[in-house]
Order: sequence, then C-alpha cells, then structure tokens
Amino acid sequence: MSRLEAFAIILLDGGRMSMAAYKRVTVYVLSGFLGSGKTTLLTKAIDHFTEAGRKPAVIMNEIGEVNLDGQLIANEVPMSELLGGCICCSSRGDLATALKELVTEEQPDLIFIESTGIANPMEIIDEVTDASLILPVELKAVITVVDAPQLLELSRTSRGKTYRLMQEQIRCANLLLLNKSDLLQEAALQEVDVLVREWNPYASVHYTVFSQIDMRLIEMLEEERGQSTDRDHDVHHATHLSEDHEDHEPHESRDNLPHDHDHDHTYDNHHHHSHNHVMAYTHFFERAVDSNAFEEFVSKLPQEVYRAKGILSFSDTSSRFLFQYAYREMDFVKINPKGDVPDVAVFIGENFSKDAVRTELLKLESLSEIAAK
Repeated sequence: MSRLEAFAIILLDGGRMSMAAYKRVTVYVLSGFLGSGKTTLLTKAIDHFTEAGRKPAVIMNEIGEVNLDGQLIANEVPMSELLGGCICCSSRGDLATALKELVTEEQPDLIFIESTGIANPMEIIDEVTDASLILPVELKAVITVVDAPQLLELSRTSRGKTYRLMQEQIRCANLLLLNKSDLLQEAALQEVDVLVREWNPYASVHYTVFSQIDMRLIEMLEEERGQSTDRDHDVHHATHLSEDHEDHEPHESRDNLPHDHDHDHTYDNHHHHSHNHVMAYTHFFERAVDSNAFEEFVSKLPQEVYRAKGILSFSDTSSRFLFQYAYREMDFVKINPKGDVPDVAVFIGENFSKDAVRTELLKLESLSEIAAK
C-alpha cells in the first residue's frame, strides 16, 4: 500500500473527528540501531514526564510478532504495538491509525514512537507529518541513540547496509546520544564524534552511559524553536548533567573515560540552539487561496524543502484538493474529506526558514482577502 493510499483510507474512512476538540500532542521519534539503548531512554523519559504530571503514550514497533521491549513499559502507560514489520515498509499506514487511536482514546500530552532498529527515520517523519494533516499531532524531534562502539567498529572494518542505515539514522536526528561512551577510550570516542558531526553538523551531540541524559534536553526540544544562526557544536556531556547518574551501575569500563572534559554545560538562552536541520513546518490556512498563485509558490520553494503535502480549498474552485510535492514535482487530487478537516499544508526539509515559508503563505491569504472585497 502506498503512503498516499494509506493516508486516504484514514482520511476518508476514519476522519470523523474534530481537530479543535483535542489538544495538539507532541510527538518524538526514537531512532537507533538494534541494541543501541532506545528502550532504556524511553523508560527513563516516561518516568520523568509521568513524575512531572504529564501523560506520555508509546507506539512500539517490532519486527517480530512479540513485543518484548514493551514488557519494560509500565502497564498504566498507554501503548500501541505495531508488530511483525517495520513502520517504514510493511507497517506503513498502521502508524497513522495508531496515532489516531491514542489521541482520541487516551488523550496523552506527548507520544514517543520507538521504531525498530532497522527503520529509516525519514519514512517515519513522512508518516507522522501525513497524520498531522488530519490529527492534532506535531512532530517535535527525532532522537537517535548511537551505539558508539558499534559505529566505530563498522567505520573501521565494514561499510555495508548496517553502516549506511546508521548514517541515515544519525543524519535525521535533532538530538544525538553517543551511548556506551564509557566503553571507548578518549581517542576512539573523538573519532566517533568527528564521524557523526560530519554526517550531521546541526544536531546536539551528547555522550551517554545507559542512555542517561538530563531530560531538560528533551523538554527544550518541545519548546517552539526560532531560527538560530548560532551553530556552535559544543559537546554537552549528558551523563555529567544527570543528578541520579550515580544510581546506575556503569558498563564495564576502560581507562580514560571521557566524563570530565571542560565543555560548557549551561542552559541559558544563549546556548539554546534550534538544531532544526530536519524539520517540518505546518501551516493552517485562515482562508482559501488562489490555486494558480499557490502552484507558483510551490514551484519556487527552496531546494532545502524536498517534501510538502496538504489539504486545501482554493478561492477559484469549489473542490478541495489533496496536494503532494516531492522532487520538484507537484500533484493535486480532488478529495471530499469527512469530518472537520482544516485547510493545512506541511513542508518538510533540511535547514530551511520556516518564517520565509510562513510569510509567503500569509501573503497568498492576504491577496485572497483583498480579491474577495
């Protein structure tokens, strides 16, 4: 089933919900290769947000038919299981359904999607932004947990499919955790650090043990982030920030553990970077726009915007349209959505200006308002 077909099924068959009736739910994608420490991070994040009085929910994707990692999640945490396939291929379409069920039935404050270790995050980003067209969900960030020793070994000995997949998982991240860092000596850890920064110079990078981080790092991702030109790449050692790190038994360590470097650990506004290189901007239209003007706008999107989609009403036609844009090509399909589905468009890309896109769309809306008078 194609993504467009899966999206249409959810829109037409299950779209009888009002987005205004539900609060917008933050979504995080947890990525990382098999055994990197994603579930360990997930359980810590769930504990943190639950203690803070917020209601987390989980979508757990497993290749096998049994959700073993899900056994580590507390029973009171709402969880949807996608088993027997990867979100980005055989389970495509199931993710949007799971999101809808959690939002409507559980009404959580935030949702963590833990993908399989072999999933490509870009496919998941596309699925979540598809769902955001009809559901009150908003993708805030991709958090990738990297098995630092494994990546180092692969970079030195083999550059096959696993290596390329890890590269994609790192490239898509807004927050990168170099996990099991205590198993590498200083020179080796720096070798891994250089490698991930080459692949992703914008993400915030942190050395971790047992995926232990200061949860403020995730909370900051949830805040609305402006366009920052400050791209310093200081390493923040999340294990140093954590107050309860000593409560966790460390891995069997080697000499020269990299936990005492002189890096800046402050969290004032000067050091809050957006790291928005892989990003999605969602625009809700206040009024219909001219179809020709909109097509011209899409044709002039910067090359950093490589995907866009939406549901639109146009001022010069009575039909509503589902539009798709990819690889500089656009397509419009007439659609008759059921329920309260707003006019909305999502733009996905790398390191583009959300403000510039928003400004141009507001201009289109203003021109339509003037023409209607």
